Amino acid sequence: MYKIRVILDSKEDVIRTILVDSKLNLEDLHLIIAKSFGFGGQEMASFYRTDDEWNQGEEIPLFNMEEIGVGDSMQTCILNETLSNENDKLIYVYDFLNMWTFYVEVIEISNEIKEGLPQIILTVGEIPNEAPEKEFVAEKLDTDFGDEDDLDNEFDNYDDFDFNNY
Repeated sequence: MYKIRVILDSKEDVIRTILVDSKLNLEDLHLIIAKSFGFGGQEMASFYRTDDEWNQGEEIPLFNMEEIGVGDSMQTCILNETLSNENDKLIYVYDFLNMWTFYVEVIEISNEIKEGLPQIILTVGEIPNEAPEKEFVAEKLDTDFGDEDDLDNEFDNYDDFDFNNY
């Protein structure tokens, strides 16, 4: 049995703690999370592997997106293989038009067998009417190009060149 904490990325605290069977796949977890926050589970979604600092990594899409062969999908990823340790994390994005973003973390793993799973054991906060706005910030890249003035200076000697002679 897994105890999973799911936190909506928003200003207000919106949290669900869920007990689930360790052998379910991520597609089932997707539906459980969506329904626990009041969504129908009908929209596209993806999980993303992440490190301890919540840096987004490899995507685990709802459906296999590979042109040839079998790639990762929620259906092929089993919970206890994908999140094998306590404190393992995933980022979950639901509904790509609205970008509802959630932080998913395993807070406890137990061998206890419990009936009636999945089960929501903690509910904090209400989901807002609209998805929180996302701010996408790119890292500033260092370039070796210099300033625009440097570029102008490089081509000054071509101003005197008469191209009509050729």
